[in-house]
Amino acid sequence: MSIIELERTAPVPPAAPLTRREQVVLSNLAEDVTLEQIATKLFVTRNTVKSQVRSVYRKIGVSTRADAVAWARQAGITAL
Repeated sequence: MSIIELERTAPVPPAAPLTRREQVVLSNLAEDVTLEQIATKLFVTRNTVKSQVRSVYRKIGVSTRADAVAWARQAGITAL
């Protein structure tokens, strides 16, 4: 399978369903913003966002923001 074919395959479903807030945080990760800026936008602390990001990473099986954004795009959570 080529890289292009791998990119077209459906994302692996998360180990546990993402909460609505986790989906919101994940969609914000696609923007060129810091966790602090996401927190301000969502009216929560940076530590809350950081905790939610860690939970998202664990659930979808990734370890980087870029991988999480790629997964989210394939899952239709963020715009291309």
